[in-house]
Amino acid sequence: MKERIVIIGGGLSGLSLAYFLSKRDIETQVLEASPRLGGRIQTINGTLDTPLELGATWFSEMHEHLDSLIHELGLQKYPQFSKGTSLFQTKSFEPPQEFFVAEAETPSFRLKGGTQVLIDTLAQKLASENISLNTKVTAITEVENELLVETSSGQKLPADKVILCIPAQLAGSQIQFTPPLPENVSNILPTVQTWMSGAVKFVLEYNEPFWRNKGYSGMLYSHAGIVTEMYDHTNYEENKFGFTGFLNGGAASYSQEVRKEFVLRQLGELLGKKALNPVSYFDKIWTDEFILSGNQVIQRPHQNNGHPLLQQSYMNGKLLFSGTETATAFSGYMEGAVISALRLAGIL
Repeated sequence: MKERIVIIGGGLSGLSLAYFLSKRDIETQVLEASPRLGGRIQTINGTLDTPLELGATWFSEMHEHLDSLIHELGLQKYPQFSKGTSLFQTKSFEPPQEFFVAEAETPSFRLKGGTQVLIDTLAQKLASENISLNTKVTAITEVENELLVETSSGQKLPADKVILCIPAQLAGSQIQFTPPLPENVSNILPTVQTWMSGAVKFVLEYNEPFWRNKGYSGMLYSHAGIVTEMYDHTNYEENKFGFTGFLNGGAASYSQEVRKEFVLRQLGELLGKKALNPVSYFDKIWTDEFILSGNQVIQRPHQNNGHPLLQQSYMNGKLLFSGTETATAFSGYMEGAVISALRLAGIL
């Protein structure tokens, strides 16, 4: 009889794990609480059909496991554009400092078509009936030699193994474990930082790359405005144009319309009038219920990511943790998600 494996979480870690296991003819059931796959990867299409990243975007040559997966799936990477004058704004009442990044030093890459193509391609490798959206797990109970996975709709799924591919903090706050997890594990889960939680990411779409035409790279770092980081977001074919970046922590308290107003005002002052007329503006505050729940006890970046307790199994070897925050290298990044999936695939 085939082992019944349930993967909780349809982000990069969960789908990568399901894909790696499928290559060995091991079937899994992926349960995703939200209405979409991808977790902290989310590419949307702009008004002009520009792929715009609201979530994870960049990776580097150091991310060899992710790079290998991308190559295996036949996807195309390309370097982040950085040619031209970049800006560093220290004070709102002073002109920005200018600096240049040599093209040979370009440290990061993007995926042709947007990062979502990685998620979509992984999902296409799996049987559609083995992926369930809008399926929130609320309880995991050990019953004799199996685990019973219960969802918010009352569904109960028996499993031989359950892999938690969601942020550790989310698992600890939203899932009831019977019998309870060991006290030291329960205590550590709220202290594992969920990478990107609280981040505010924005995207802008334009008819033309006016900044490139003026010799700017589109790269901006600022201590003075609502935009703290920004990068050129032109697509692989270089026929759709825009910016992507991050807003400061206080931006979350404003309405989206106010955030847009502040962003355009800052960019207009730095890049000229054409920055004031985007085709579209979108942003996302990464605090939704699918990545964060309750209060996190966080004092530093990457706190307790890759913690030894997250490497162990529980409920007599039937319950295991995965996800980028469990990785002992590159935790919080897409590379960490793939590393954690490979580790679990080697165990199962």
